[in-house]
Amino acid sequence: GANGVGYTNYPDNVVKHFVAQAKAGGMDLFRVFDCLNWVENMRVAMDAVREEGGLCEAAICYTGDLQSSVRTKYDLKYYVELASELERAGAHIIAVKDMAGLLKPAAATQLFTALRESTDLPIHFHTHDTSGISAATVLAAVHAGADAVDAAMDAFSGNTSQPCLGSIVEALKGDPRDPGLDPAWIRRISFYWEAVRAQYAAFESDLKGPASEVYLHEMPGGQFTNLKEQARSLGLETRWHEVAQAYADANELFGDIVKVTPSSKVVGDMALMMVSQDLTPNDVSNPGRDISFPASVVSMMKGDLGQPPGGWPEGLQTKALKGETAYIERPGALLPPADLAAERKKVEAAVERAVSEAELSSYLMY
Repeated sequence: GANGVGYTNYPDNVVKHFVAQAKAGGMDLFRVFDCLNWVENMRVAMDAVREEGGLCEAAICYTGDLQSSVRTKYDLKYYVELASELERAGAHIIAVKDMAGLLKPAAATQLFTALRESTDLPIHFHTHDTSGISAATVLAAVHAGADAVDAAMDAFSGNTSQPCLGSIVEALKGDPRDPGLDPAWIRRISFYWEAVRAQYAAFESDLKGPASEVYLHEMPGGQFTNLKEQARSLGLETRWHEVAQAYADANELFGDIVKVTPSSKVVGDMALMMVSQDLTPNDVSNPGRDISFPASVVSMMKGDLGQPPGGWPEGLQTKALKGETAYIERPGALLPPADLAAERKKVEAAVERAVSEAELSSYLMY
């Protein structure tokens, strides 16, 4: 989306340049998403993919609990309308990106049945297995009409990764939706990766098994282990469950937002600050208590990542911005185009050689 494959919003011409280089390099399928499900923030990337002749898979980021009678912000109507808006915006494929693995089997049946009834586009489901039950959710999605699902090779599956490919294939054997993949080959390939993984054992996370705590904190699988390392580096290793609770508290303070790159990083920054400074949610929201918010929080509240459904909580936004003015326009529309020629000169001077378009694109992202 507007954040390319980085952690901030980029000028439109940088996003377009990246898409062009990725397509020229051999990428066919582009999954475009926005960290707040704001379609306005997705259009530039979606248009760029189509202009370059790529397949545009527009993603709906799943959050909350579809079946909760209390959390009604992200209900079935919200997701169906979002899918229709993405289809009108030019999507070739609709994805449901369940980055934290929050979608439960019964909710998946409800969601994919409704999506299947509302669109003829292919529907792709992506989830993580932090809770330990995502394979059940995948099977429910399959039987409710999902066309494609993401799974991980057996040796790399489970926990914050995707559910196990071999097990899903076995579970669907003889089913009307049997994918027909050969279990013997899946095992042979997985044996190879099992050996590779052993070489990197020293870098493994200390996650031993599934954790239903994910339904409390709602951290994306891709962030979970990184945030644990950040907590460790701040001396908060033994207070991890406090960090998890603070992550949930920070999310509520922000108005219950979609948490995925880069909004998830902002929630994580806030959670770490709250625990390290022993701040309660009341401390943070109290207008009379002065707090120095992380720069990422100030940036998000200003509008630099876009707009969530219903906008930002006014009280917290006012407190975080300390007199700065927020805006509601698409951030990319306010960023001046990057001077690609000048950026090329800068990086070529640094590396003392000519750089390719692909290298320039990587430099602009990172």
